[in-house]
Amino acid sequence: MADKKKRRRPDADSDDESARLPFKNRLKPDAAILSILKTLTEATKSASTSKTLTLSDLNLASACREVTDLTLSSVQTEIQTLAISLAKSILAGNGFSFSVPSRAATNQLYVPELDRIVLKDKTSVRPYASVSTVRKTTITARILSLIHQLSLKNIHVTKRDLFYTDVKLFQDQTQSDAVLDDVSCILGCTRSSLNVVAAEKGVVVGRLIFSDNGDMIDCTKMGMGGKAIPPNIDRVGDMSSDALFILLVEKDAAYMRLAEDRFYNRFPCIIVTAKGQPDVATRLFLRKMKMELKLPVLALVDSDPYGLKILSVYGSGSKNMSYDSANLTTPDIKWLGVRPSDLDKYKIPEQCRLPMTEQDIKTGKDLLEEDFVKKNPGWVEELNIMVKSKQKAEIQALSTFGFQYLSEVYLPLKLQQQDWL
Repeated sequence: MADKKKRRRPDADSDDESARLPFKNRLKPDAAILSILKTLTEATKSASTSKTLTLSDLNLASACREVTDLTLSSVQTEIQTLAISLAKSILAGNGFSFSVPSRAATNQLYVPELDRIVLKDKTSVRPYASVSTVRKTTITARILSLIHQLSLKNIHVTKRDLFYTDVKLFQDQTQSDAVLDDVSCILGCTRSSLNVVAAEKGVVVGRLIFSDNGDMIDCTKMGMGGKAIPPNIDRVGDMSSDALFILLVEKDAAYMRLAEDRFYNRFPCIIVTAKGQPDVATRLFLRKMKMELKLPVLALVDSDPYGLKILSVYGSGSKNMSYDSANLTTPDIKWLGVRPSDLDKYKIPEQCRLPMTEQDIKTGKDLLEEDFVKKNPGWVEELNIMVKSKQKAEIQALSTFGFQYLSEVYLPLKLQQQDWL
């Protein structure tokens, strides 16, 4: 009898583990999953050899507006030319005004062939001699003056630094930030060409080596905190990697879990996060990795409308910065999880799901009307499930099966089943 009990104990332990870690018994050996990933990587590299379409290829260059990277001397020249034209207007007795490209929602266009949002060519006049626009015109002139100083000194400042140069005029940083984007459009250059950067926010860890201002950085040796993504993309170069894919993670908590578990060693990958809303530096860095390393990008976001909005900003761009979508968007990002259909598929308990608010439901329905969502039938299906069930869940809901369920079962099984959209 004692021998029989000993023989049954491993089975009992196995059943207990299956109950604690649902679907773990469906996992194949890591070698089989790695083989699937290698096939995906090879397919991505083959597809990367084709020429990237531009607005000119689609005969849209005259109907839409796009900015380019300019050298500091070119930025100086553009500002000086603009200043001279304003001075001539004043001397002629006409006062002065700025012709500002409109960044309103009505002046945005989604181009399916490019899979990104671009800015159309409508402009608005911002005159100084008008009560409604005098303050914004003054802010525009002040920002142009500050940018000219930066280009002469060849130094970088943060958006916060820029705001504090004239707090009484700007009043709120959102106002100086908005005009900074206007200035980029007026001059026809990227925001990074203006030498104004955002504070460091995004981080990267895993199988990536790159140079940061001449210093070689090995992201496998940066601890679980990872390497802060440089705010100035011009500092980044010499990228090399033996990764099979890039894992884009919405939240810091999920990123920390994967980094501590060294997920990138089990399945060679680069893990990157902007810790919520995508910032410009992280978007630029992600695109640079994708284009130079030619790796597939898989996204892990919350199962809610905002998770999908964040994913769409990385992939198709934001309406606020559509003028620079060519530099800020990363093509062909695949939605790995957490998807609305996963909640039932992985048996996420009801107590780990959250009811959607009226605002959540409205945002979900609004997304269903967006062209970049309609283009992908899988996204439409998932969003419909979410809106109909009125339930959402964060990535951390998977922790109900154990803190390491994300890295030990969920992601490996997703990769094994090639379950991405």
